[in-house]
Amino acid sequence: MRILTVSDFDIALAAEALRSGRLVAFPTETVYGLGADGFNPAALARVFEVKNRPRFDPLIIHIARVEGLELAADLELLEGEARRKTDLLCEKLWPGPLTLILPKRREIPELATAGLATVAVRLPDHPAAQKLIALSTGAVAAPSANPFGRLSPTRAEHVRDQLGDRVDLILDGGRTRVGVESTVLDMTGPSPRILRPGGVPQERIEALIGPVAPPQETEGPVNAPGQLKSHYAPRTPLTLYEKDAMIALDFDPRGACLFFDGASRDRWLQGQRDLPGSGPFPGIRVLSEEGNTTEAAANLFDTLHELDRLGFSRIRAEEAPPSGLGPAINDRLCKAAARE
Repeated sequence: MRILTVSDFDIALAAEALRSGRLVAFPTETVYGLGADGFNPAALARVFEVKNRPRFDPLIIHIARVEGLELAADLELLEGEARRKTDLLCEKLWPGPLTLILPKRREIPELATAGLATVAVRLPDHPAAQKLIALSTGAVAAPSANPFGRLSPTRAEHVRDQLGDRVDLILDGGRTRVGVESTVLDMTGPSPRILRPGGVPQERIEALIGPVAPPQETEGPVNAPGQLKSHYAPRTPLTLYEKDAMIALDFDPRGACLFFDGASRDRWLQGQRDLPGSGPFPGIRVLSEEGNTTEAAANLFDTLHELDRLGFSRIRAEEAPPSGLGPAINDRLCKAAARE
């Protein structure tokens, strides 16, 4: 495993590695992806092997420009209204943290789509990612660069610590900006449906194309990443609480506390009598002092990685409000808590 910068020279080296069938972890605006040539079945198989990812869980194909969508998706199979809405979403929300489920082209290997007739595609809003994809084959399959079911990586060192020499190259672009994975929107049904909340709020999508159906429990095979009940989990067991229940918790020296905002932390602290007296307790973290869901989402995985290293027996986390990126935060926390 070799760590490179995001200089033009190193990106060109990484693109050559992708074209030769190797795996490259690279930054996007959401999290770090584990990239493989989207047209190379052997490289795609290595992604599943390295992550220990089940073959029924499809991958997202990343493209470098809107025109590259037709490398992966057969837009002629979309009905008129769905095509109009897809074009509008691509125009207004790409590049960005939005993945679209669309009819697939035959050139995309079955392994990338878990044998489905649809493909997940997105255009990341990160210059290094766009350069890397453009210099390779124009279509890079890239799930998050972590062992399947574990915390997503928002820094190159998270990739190094979790995957080590199982990945060939890592492009280090620093900490990611959005911090949670993309919103996944299915455009192939009777009406658009969110399959995974993520970096684009539902309100922003609906402002462009009208009402969309919310996520629902998946009973059968998944048709997009991030739909399994248990996912995104730290090694430390995590329990999720509503705001008032979190504030009512007693201090536990073995348990870390992850508050959504500073107001919740302060109310909790006011009710505690058994906190250590010598300085602040090291297990208290806040996602956003001012209660901003965008800031909280950007801090979520980074903070969970930090708490996971501190050796607590449990992480007690507060729910985010149900607006903005709150649903994306709560989706990750619910799935982390479901590991138990």
